[in-house]
Amino acid sequence: MRIVIADKSHIKYAQIICDTIAEAAKVRGTGIAKRKPEYIATKMENGNAVIALDEDKFAGFCYIEKWGHGKFVANSGLIVHPDYRGLGLAKKIKKVIFHHSRTKFPDAKVFSITTGLAVMKLNSDLGYKPVTFSELTDDQTFWNGCQTCINYDVLTRTERKMCLCTGMLYDPKNQEKKASKKIKEGTFKRLKNIKQNLFLKKDKK
Repeated sequence: MRIVIADKSHIKYAQIICDTIAEAAKVRGTGIAKRKPEYIATKMENGNAVIALDEDKFAGFCYIEKWGHGKFVANSGLIVHPDYRGLGLAKKIKKVIFHHSRTKFPDAKVFSITTGLAVMKLNSDLGYKPVTFSELTDDQTFWNGCQTCINYDVLTRTERKMCLCTGMLYDPKNQEKKASKKIKEGTFKRLKNIKQNLFLKKDKK
């Protein structure tokens, strides 16, 4: 298994990456924005993505997005092909894309919004902290990307203050003050359950 910085030679995998993301969104029923092959190809051409390959078979992917004139970056679209799930590959991809982001954009704050408990745990292990949406980028283009998520109505009716996703932030300026203790997965589970009970019950009324 190889995890490498994607380039033009990997554009041939753009369609299967988008298909895998779309299928995962159906299964989860929440929290994954759709992407087109052309968008994924651009990330590869710019060196802003990593791809996991088992010889020539697609295994996983993640890409970098810049927001707020480079003040913020996000590691988005983390996906593992169903044939390679349960092997710890997502954690390896997350580490590679995170360190690639820190190398390319050392002064940028790295943020994430996700409903996935596993992703929240990975983020926490890398030094991300849960934050309110107001601490994330105010770049409207980023938030427009949420329109393809089935929970977009939650985001709009709360005036973008909260959603089922949890916002997490890695601020390089605060790392010297970083607490040694890590946030337990149970904390994220409770947070997710609270949000689901709060918003989904409203939808059923």
